[in-house]
Amino acid sequence: MDSAAAAPPTQYSARSAPLARLQPYACSILRIMVGLLFLEHGLSRLFGFPSPLPTPALFTMYWFAGAIEFAGGVLVLLGLATRAAAFIMSGEMAFAYFISHAPRGFFPILNGGDGAILYCFVFFYLIFAGAGPWSLDALLWRRR
Repeated sequence: MDSAAAAPPTQYSARSAPLARLQPYACSILRIMVGLLFLEHGLSRLFGFPSPLPTPALFTMYWFAGAIEFAGGVLVLLGLATRAAAFIMSGEMAFAYFISHAPRGFFPILNGGDGAILYCFVFFYLIFAGAGPWSLDALLWRRR
C-alpha cells in the first residue's frame, strides 16, 4: 500500500480551510451539548428532574446507569477527564442498547435504541477527539 495514499491530508482546499480552522471549536460545542443532554438523563433517573422518573433503588443497574449519566454528563459538559468519561459512557450506551433495546427487535428505529446508538458513537468519537479548546482539560494542560 502506498504510504502517501494512507496519510491524512495536510492541506485543505481554499474553500474548506475556514471550516477546518473551526473544527476544534465545533468539537467543543458537540461535547457541551451531549454533556448537557446526558446530564439531563442522569438528573431524571436519580432525582426525578426534569422528567419525573421513579428513583431506582440504591446500587441497582438503573441506579448505576443514573450515576454514570449524572457524573459523566457533568465531566463531559465541563471538559474534565473527557476521554475517560466518554470511554465509560460509550460502554454504558452499548450495554444499554444490547440489554434494553436489541431484545425488542432488530431495527433501532423500531426498538427505540437509536438514541443509545447515537450516544455510544458520539462518546466513542470523544475518546479520540478529546474535549476541544473550550474545556477544563485544555485549560489544565496549557498550564503544565
